[in-house]
Amino acid sequence: MKRALIAVSIGLVLGLTACSDSEKATGVSVNAQAEIAQNSPVKQGQAIKNEAVEQAYLTLVDNFFKDYLKLEPIYATFVGVNDYNDQFGGDLTDEYLKARHEFNTSYLKRVEQIDRSQLSQDLQLSYDMFSYDRNVALVDETFPSRFMPMNQFYSTVISMVQLGSGESAQPFNTVEDYDNWASRLSGFINWTKLAQARMDEGIRSKVVLPRILVERIIPQLEAQLVNQASDSLFYTPVNNFPESFTQAQKDEITVKYTQLINKELLPALTSLKEYFAITYLPVARASDGWWGLPNGKVWYQHLANSHTTTTMSVDEIHQIGLSEVSRILSEMDKIRQQVKFEGDLTAFFASLSSEPKYFFSERQGLIDGYMTLKDKINAELPKYFNVMPEADYVVKPVESFREQSAAGASYESPAVDGSRPGVFYINTYNLKAQPKWGMTTLSLHEAAPGHHFQIAIKQELSGVPEFQRFSGYTAFEEGWALYAEYLGIEMGLFEDPYQYFGKLSDEMLRAMRLVVDTGLHAKGWTREQAIQYMKDNSPMAESDIIAEVERYMAIPGQALSYKVGQLKILSLRAEAEEALGDKFDLKSFHDQVLTSGSLPMAVMEMKIHHWIESQK
Repeated sequence: MKRALIAVSIGLVLGLTACSDSEKATGVSVNAQAEIAQNSPVKQGQAIKNEAVEQAYLTLVDNFFKDYLKLEPIYATFVGVNDYNDQFGGDLTDEYLKARHEFNTSYLKRVEQIDRSQLSQDLQLSYDMFSYDRNVALVDETFPSRFMPMNQFYSTVISMVQLGSGESAQPFNTVEDYDNWASRLSGFINWTKLAQARMDEGIRSKVVLPRILVERIIPQLEAQLVNQASDSLFYTPVNNFPESFTQAQKDEITVKYTQLINKELLPALTSLKEYFAITYLPVARASDGWWGLPNGKVWYQHLANSHTTTTMSVDEIHQIGLSEVSRILSEMDKIRQQVKFEGDLTAFFASLSSEPKYFFSERQGLIDGYMTLKDKINAELPKYFNVMPEADYVVKPVESFREQSAAGASYESPAVDGSRPGVFYINTYNLKAQPKWGMTTLSLHEAAPGHHFQIAIKQELSGVPEFQRFSGYTAFEEGWALYAEYLGIEMGLFEDPYQYFGKLSDEMLRAMRLVVDTGLHAKGWTREQAIQYMKDNSPMAESDIIAEVERYMAIPGQALSYKVGQLKILSLRAEAEEALGDKFDLKSFHDQVLTSGSLPMAVMEMKIHHWIESQK
């Protein structure tokens, strides 16, 4: 669930291919989870429902979710539980690390005491997800991620700015809400000191960020160092008091926030910035990949398996990437010939990346273009889906304070209570990185029926345990979003060859990620080598390529999940179509994929196999 919090704060998972020292130390064998698909009573049709056992399981996971929210109070805010809005959480303290270990160990032991075979088929899926998460969490603990508590892509500072803006999950409707945020902000101020202490440990252990990433963090922090409280983004709630507040209440809160920002927050952020610039930057590592860290290759293999929810080796993933890049290049060249472009594929890339006709000249024009696309896509969706989210989504530009280092686009989930729609963020910082020919595929991926459908439908599920509604696996979520791009072909949204080229270009990005991510972290590639590879094989803007490569450097393994997840969903659909013939119904297939929440690949495969048998 920590991964889900990270994703929603800005926008995981079978483990190591061999038993590592980490697994031996904890007694946890993540690979045992790989046997789910082969040995599951769901697959074998042996489920024997027992109401007492089911109630025991549901009580267990309900208690788990409640306990988890206490452990992770900011996560609680994002899932709509406001009981802990005054708490920041102590994820870098020794007390937290001990409590987290005891939490995961205890719940794993307790769930193993429940007879899985006596649960209904749906709850067996849930059981597998739950035990899987606990196993992976225990292996995660054995790696020293706490020594690198922030990077330029996932930053607690950025997340807190977004929360403090009043446009994210933190509510600012009552005086108590304002008091809660002040208390949470005080916790964050303390966190900045703990982060420096953990990074000091990392320096001693040689677990530090690459130098270029540190150079990216420093200006992000400098952007928050204003001269006075009223200029700070953390002052935004003071500028947006509810009309119901009395003048006395406004005055009291204004004084409180002004003092907190001026006397505590700004000095803390200044100290953090100076730490990165003076202490940390000189000792940042020269290597660009995880291989440069102690036990880095083993750590990366775990991250690769964790994010893809498979047991694939890094070498296997790398080879799939090379094969997919070759295939997509061939498809791109067919488009070049179709539009009768005079010149080779490299020249075609250059044309698409530079000619003014392919780009908007104004930021608002780009946003308006996506709003028009939203209506066009929405008109097609009922033909392909029985189940669609109740929540809507809006299109917004990425905030100015993070647009220089943010991804080209992202999605933020809607409020669980329906009070806030989902957000499809578009980075308008560099319009040359947002070609018109890439808009259809990007909208399909980030909004509907991609992330918006998968995440909003998951949150709106009823009759499933709470942890299941809010946990997430990157391979499932990003695999679905990339599958949604493929679905655009069947929807007739790529009849324009340039828009289809955009679809291929985005698919190429996901294929290149398999090559570049594994290259950086397991094969000794440099940042420059990774950038050049992406230049040679795509029409992406250089600024976009640089941001992508630096993202892979910051969050290894995450970028592998897109293509791996898509290939699994496509293979399961092909399997169902072959097995069912005329009985295959695409809407029903989509229902099966989307209506149990986010699933590890082995668990999703199990569910689809059972559905195929039931349809026969």
